Amino acid sequence: MGSLRHVKKAVMIAAVLLLLTLSLGGGVASKSNEQAATYENLHLFTEVLSIIQSQYVDELPPKEIIYSAIKGTLRGLDPHSSFLDPEMYREMQVETSGSFGGLGIEITLRDDVLTVVTPIEGTPAYRAGVQPGDRIVKIEGISTKDMQLTDAVKRMRGKPGSKIVISLIREGWTEPKDFTIIREQIRVQSVKSAELEPGIEYIRLRQFQEQTGTDIETALEKYSKGKKIEGLVLDLRNNPGGLLTSSVEVSEKFLEPGKLIVYTEGRVRTQNMRFQASGKRIYSDFPIVILVNQGSASASEIVAGALQDWGRAVVLGTQSFGKGSVQTIIPLSDGSGLRLTTAKYYTPKGRSIHGKGITPDIIVEAPKPAAGQTPEVQPQQPPLDEQARLMDQLKRDPQLQRALDLLKGMKILDKTTRPAGAPAQTSAR
Repeated sequence: MGSLRHVKKAVMIAAVLLLLTLSLGGGVASKSNEQAATYENLHLFTEVLSIIQSQYVDELPPKEIIYSAIKGTLRGLDPHSSFLDPEMYREMQVETSGSFGGLGIEITLRDDVLTVVTPIEGTPAYRAGVQPGDRIVKIEGISTKDMQLTDAVKRMRGKPGSKIVISLIREGWTEPKDFTIIREQIRVQSVKSAELEPGIEYIRLRQFQEQTGTDIETALEKYSKGKKIEGLVLDLRNNPGGLLTSSVEVSEKFLEPGKLIVYTEGRVRTQNMRFQASGKRIYSDFPIVILVNQGSASASEIVAGALQDWGRAVVLGTQSFGKGSVQTIIPLSDGSGLRLTTAKYYTPKGRSIHGKGITPDIIVEAPKPAAGQTPEVQPQQPPLDEQARLMDQLKRDPQLQRALDLLKGMKILDKTTRPAGAPAQTSAR
């Protein structure tokens, strides 16, 4: 009797799930027809569950069957929607606290293949030579085919100091290569800054966190104290994104109050939101060049798209990743949760970022290793301060060199064409 009650309970939960799924994908047909179709499919679904429970070769706990069905349903929606069992849900909460043991990479599913969005600078994955666009085909020898995103994250996390082997395939390689990486406690410093040359500043954003807006304000105040900023390189390369609110706080440093930064649209009215600039101090009197690449995603694309649409910055580099959807975490009654895509981002001009990315105004490719070349292993960060590190990077970074040349050209043009006494230009384009 106890087992039968469990089965009935499982079937009821599954029925509710399927009803929710069908309602999410519903069209414009009449409600009565929809309900009839829904109950017909529910009957089929519960019939399958009962057969599995009574005839499958191994006896399975009802919850395991239900969880598998939910995972399959969410996987069929899009690469970013997923089911979080209670353990995964607790781990997700640890992740958002900002400190955990791992490799330091942002991953996604692209064409159903586990793909690296970007390694985070300074982390074990970055030093091991993992690159944006790498496809992870195995984790500890286990194929990632049909592996859920959350499962992959769970497998790659672990105690700091523990070893993990991942197998990667990269464009130009004929076969996968193994990377052995030692996990570390991942703590990301989101903002770094230095001076490229007198008057031209450089700010690197590695992730959009709660403190990013305050940190970039501090950097801008430092460089504007007692002198004038004449140009800024805002480096968003290999920045996987982060908090939407943080991307709005960064954008509004450079846009006049009232200007639209980003808006979202979903099927539910509460997901339709507009975010406008409302900064107290605006830095609008110097040109900006934003650097992007394939590893610039989500919040990075919001900033680049907003400043590009308003003509406030020149975007330089290569096509960005194209992650323009909003995921909402919905807690469930048994301690599990849903990570569900509920809306999409749009730039001020109504461009959808999702699946397309931001196209730079000026395309400048980064040097690529020759086909078949052994991946370059990044050495431990040398003991240089940020200024010295930037000067060292400038020598071998053609995208950064091009950005600096562009700002120097704007600076010369502004001085030679501006009438005496006129204010400096306020737009970069």
